[in-house]
Amino acid sequence: MSSRALTYQDYAALPDDGRRYQILDGELFEIPTTGSRHQEISGNLMVAIYAHVKAHGLGKVLPAPLDVILSDTSIVQPDLVFVAVDRLGRVSARGIEGAPTLAIEILSPTTAALDRRRKRDLYARHGVTYYWIVDGDARTIEMYRLAGETYELLARATGDAPVSVEPFPGLSLTDLWP
Repeated sequence: MSSRALTYQDYAALPDDGRRYQILDGELFEIPTTGSRHQEISGNLMVAIYAHVKAHGLGKVLPAPLDVILSDTSIVQPDLVFVAVDRLGRVSARGIEGAPTLAIEILSPTTAALDRRRKRDLYARHGVTYYWIVDGDARTIEMYRLAGETYELLARATGDAPVSVEPFPGLSLTDLWP
């Protein structure tokens, strides 16, 4: 692989061979296929958040695969994204161009370290206001809010206990775990 930083142009030129990719600070990463449990958690989150966002006219909720173009050298595909009304202009035919309001990553054994460190730091640097890390094995959701240049933990929801947190006041997340 070349030592030069890859860009969106390089990303767009990748073969359409059924594999998914991300570029983090100019470095290419292949996104592994997810399992059924991961997809079930993603679907449960999507249904709960989508219904709340739609009912309250808060913006859009979009699932992967969807390109989030944070910069020319950072293109990611979070498992779910929320774009609040004030950022809807960032939604384009290519994906989301700029920081969404919320990025949600559901951990898998092959992506956990990347999601907890590198992507968290990347999201913070590009102004993603909220970041959730969902751990299906531990049945937890860590909910973070951007405070300056880093994230602060707002809540750590565990098990089946209902939780309500920003950016969705009034939404109670329950029955997420298969």
